[in-house]
Amino acid sequence: MNRNPKRHPDWCARGHRCGLGEHRADPLTIAIPGHGRATLTRVRGADGREHAEVRLTVALADAEPCARVQLLGVATDLRALIDRATRAGRRWAA
Repeated sequence: MNRNPKRHPDWCARGHRCGLGEHRADPLTIAIPGHGRATLTRVRGADGREHAEVRLTVALADAEPCARVQLLGVATDLRALIDRATRAGRRWAA
């Protein structure tokens, strides 16, 4: 794998998506109409380090107590997702 920050990796979308020394893949969007969507983009920073950029949009309930419960669930699930993803990376590095 080529990690030279100046060269485009195979997955890079090139064009206007690359700027300030970073490379970005075409985003992958998963949508569930009426409920929300997630957009995932692979990024290599100017320092050569790679990360996944995740944008999440979730429809919240109109009632404030319900919306707060939903937000707590999202925060809890995001923490578990980050933990699971970083554990998988450590297994491959070993």
